[in-house]
Amino acid sequence: MEVKMYKSNYDKRPVVQVKGYEDEIFTGYEEISQEILRKISTDGKSKTVVTIECYPGVNKEEVLTAFIKKLNPELLIDADDYSFDGNTITNMIQRELTDDRVFGVLSCRTMDEFFDEKLVDKARQKIEGIKTGVVLVYGTGASIIDTGDILVYADLARWEIQLRYRRKEIANWKMENYDEDLLKKYKRGFFVEWRMADRLKKKLYKNVDYILDTNKSHSPKMITKKAFTAGLEETVNGPFRVVPYFDKGVWGGQWMKEVCDLDMSSENFAWCFDCVPEENSLYLKYGDTIVETPSINVVFFYPHQLLGEKVHSRFGTEFPIRVDMLDTMGGQNLSLQVHPLTEYIQEKFGMHYTQDESYYMLDAKENANVYLGVQKNVDKEALINDLKEAEKGNITFPDEKYVNKFGAKKHDHFLIPAGTIHCSGNDCMVLEISATPYIFTFKLWDWERLGLDGKPRPVHINHGKQVIQWDRDTDWVKNNLINRVEPVAEGNGWRQERTGLHEREFIETRRYWFSEKVSLNTEGGVNVLNLVEGREAIVESPENRFQPFVVHYAETFIVPASVGAYTIKPYGESEGKELGIMKIYVR
Repeated sequence: MEVKMYKSNYDKRPVVQVKGYEDEIFTGYEEISQEILRKISTDGKSKTVVTIECYPGVNKEEVLTAFIKKLNPELLIDADDYSFDGNTITNMIQRELTDDRVFGVLSCRTMDEFFDEKLVDKARQKIEGIKTGVVLVYGTGASIIDTGDILVYADLARWEIQLRYRRKEIANWKMENYDEDLLKKYKRGFFVEWRMADRLKKKLYKNVDYILDTNKSHSPKMITKKAFTAGLEETVNGPFRVVPYFDKGVWGGQWMKEVCDLDMSSENFAWCFDCVPEENSLYLKYGDTIVETPSINVVFFYPHQLLGEKVHSRFGTEFPIRVDMLDTMGGQNLSLQVHPLTEYIQEKFGMHYTQDESYYMLDAKENANVYLGVQKNVDKEALINDLKEAEKGNITFPDEKYVNKFGAKKHDHFLIPAGTIHCSGNDCMVLEISATPYIFTFKLWDWERLGLDGKPRPVHINHGKQVIQWDRDTDWVKNNLINRVEPVAEGNGWRQERTGLHEREFIETRRYWFSEKVSLNTEGGVNVLNLVEGREAIVESPENRFQPFVVHYAETFIVPASVGAYTIKPYGESEGKELGIMKIYVR
C-alpha cells in the first residue's frame, strides 16, 4: 500500500454495544457513592461491610477519598496494614524474580500467602466488634480479610499499569520503587503480582456486586455485576475487537501514522498491540457511556464460549493467539533474536508453551529484508564468540557472515518456529502472528543501539546459545519457512490458501482472497482474523446470531468459537474489488 495520500479508516476505539442496562452504570464518585448508599439501605442490616478489592496499580487513595466522604465508615481497614512489608515479600518471591533484568519465573503463588494470618485475625475481630454502621475494607487483598456484604472489584488494564509505571505514578505492590528500572517493575508485575491478582479475581467473580473501572484517573465508572455479565455475554456472541494500543521504539517506523491515524508529530511508532488480550482493554458501551475492562476478563469468565472446548482444554483460561504489528518502514532493523524451545521455557521460566511465530508482510519497500536462520556450515563457536565480543563493544557483529538475509515483499509469509534466529529488517510492515508468551525474546544483537531510556537494551546470549537450532540453515529455511503457500479450496469469487505455520507450531493460518461472499466456520475453536488487503469488509451471520460487523484494513478481530458459521464479503468502497483476509486458529 502507498501510504502517501491514504485516508485512514482504522478504528482505534472499537466498542461492544450492550443494550438495556443504561440504568446500571454509575459515573463519577458522587454517583457511585450514592449507589453504594442505596445498596446499603436496601440490605436492611444494622452493619454493612463494604469491601473494595483493588487490582495492583489501582490508585486506592483516590478510591478511598471518594468513598469515605459519603459512606462515613465506623471502621476503616486498609489491607496493606495486614500484609507483609515489601522487603519481606521480595525475599519470599526471590526465586520468581531472579537476578535477570527482564526474565523471571512464572509464579504459582496466591495472594493470601503474603498476608499475616495473625494480623488478619485481628482485623476480623475488629470488624466483628462493630455492631452498627458501615465497615470499609479496601486495597489489594482486601477480600482476604472480608469479602463483605457488598463487594466492589476495582479493575485496571495492564497497559494502563505500564503507563503508570513509566510516569512513576505507581510502584509495585507494597514497594516504594517508583524510580526503579521500568523493566524490573514490569517483570515483578508480569511474573508475580498480576498472576496472583488474576487468581484472586477469578475466585471472587461469583461474589462480586460491582465492577469499578479505574483506568482513567479521577474519572471512574462503576457497573453492576448483572450489566457487566451482559456485556461479556454480548462480546462472546459475535465478532469483536479489543482496544489497540501503540508504542514507539528505537527501531520504529512511519507507516502506522497514516494507516492507523496516529499522532504525526511523534518520532515513530514501533508496535501496535492489536490482539493481546492479556494486556489490551475491551470497551463495553452502554448507551453513551463506555466502560473499560481488561479484555482478559472475557477469557477468564467465558472461556468455553470464547475459546471452544478443545482450545480451553489445552490452554485453560489463556488466550493462545497473539497478533500485533511491527513497523520498521523508514525505521531500523529489529533486534536479532531467538525464542526459547518449549522444554527450555518450561524448565527455566515455568511457562506452558513457547513463542512460536511468523512474519506476514502487510507491506514492504523495494529493498526490504528479513533475517532468518543461520548460514550453511556456520561455525557455532565463532558466531557465539562474535556476539559476545559485539556485546562488549569490541566489534560490530558481522550479521551477514552468520545469518541468512532474504528479500521481503508485500504478502510474503515467513514462518519462525522457536529456536530460529530471526528479525525483520528495516522498511517492513510486519503482521506478527504468534503464540502468546510474548515477553520471551532472547535478544542476541541490537545493532549498537541504546533503548529509549538511554540504557543499552538487554541481550541474552547465554540463553540464546542454548536454544538456537543450528540445522535451520539456508536450504532448510528456504524449503520450510518461506511462503509455504498451498491452495486449499476455491469457489465463486473466492479462493483459500494455507500459508503456514510450520509443523512444530500449533497455530494454523489460512488466507482468503475474495471479491464475493465467502463462508467460514469457527469449527468449535476461536478464530482471529486480520484484513490484509482491501479497505473494508463486512462479517455477517447466516443465522442472524449477531449484528453485521464491519472491519477495516489492518484491523485484527476475534470470532468466538460459539459463533460457528459466519461470512465475509467486500463492503462499502471495497465492493467489486478483491480483498484478502488472514484467518488464524489453533490446529
